[in-house]
Amino acid sequence: MLVGREDEILQAVEARNLSEDPNRYLLDPADHIAIRRNARAAGLAVVGFYHSHPHSAALPSATDQAEAAYPGHLYLIVGVDEVRLFRLALGNFVETPFVTVT
Repeated sequence: MLVGREDEILQAVEARNLSEDPNRYLLDPADHIAIRRNARAAGLAVVGFYHSHPHSAALPSATDQAEAAYPGHLYLIVGVDEVRLFRLALGNFVETPFVTVT
């Protein structure tokens, strides 16, 4: 999960995968709640989610589209040779530019 403020990602926090299928991801609800609580306690919020497409491009899949449930949130996808960021708006993923600060 991506934690930060508005359009600023400050942390990527790992959550457990409950799916037994290595090609699917099912976010552990307990981790989901704990990460949201910890972010709020730190004055932050969950601003999005990240996952990988290890065998394809960093583009939202039909499954990503069907399961996206947080309008306005960011969705970072790591593909075979690229990383892309999208925002869920009106049920669609809209690619969003980003800047990496080290």
